[in-house]
Amino acid sequence: MQELEERIAARGRVLGENVLKVDEFVTHQVDPVLMNLMGDRLAEVFADKKITKVVTLETSGIAPAIFAAQTLGVPMIFARKSKSLTMNEELLTSSVYSFTKQVTSTISISRKFLSAEDNVLIVDDFLANGQAAKGLIELCRQAGAHVEGVGIIIEKSFQDGRKLLEDMDIPVVSLARIASLKNGEIEFAKADA
Repeated sequence: MQELEERIAARGRVLGENVLKVDEFVTHQVDPVLMNLMGDRLAEVFADKKITKVVTLETSGIAPAIFAAQTLGVPMIFARKSKSLTMNEELLTSSVYSFTKQVTSTISISRKFLSAEDNVLIVDDFLANGQAAKGLIELCRQAGAHVEGVGIIIEKSFQDGRKLLEDMDIPVVSLARIASLKNGEIEFAKADA
């Protein structure tokens, strides 16, 4: 997606060979116009999959997921990283390790929101090692839901997240793919959509 790549090139900051900071328009401050375009694009790519739910992980995945869900005309569910006092019904849970934060979180979704009748599109902001997406896939599978694919805003293609998901037979579509962050330079790979 050209608009996204242009924004990453202009406003993204390389903080090391594995870290790209995009807090001005994706992960902290959100550009709603760009986010809407990205959500629309993911919805377009998965339009023929009869998606019934869009699933993401709080926090940075919520914005692109809500726009994709709106375009698809389906609900969006976000997995929580901590249990709310009001979440007292049966929960689907999975553990997710964050390499960026160096912590393992137990993520959860109320069982009442996912079922075997659901066709799910998972949307997230980044794909690096694939642990967040893997955790969300596990939650969906616990409910018997079918994961039709994973839509990613920015993929760090030099890490092994895509391979992990493809080895699970899950299609991955990334709007921007980063081939390298070496020497402080952002090098793009060909995007999927």
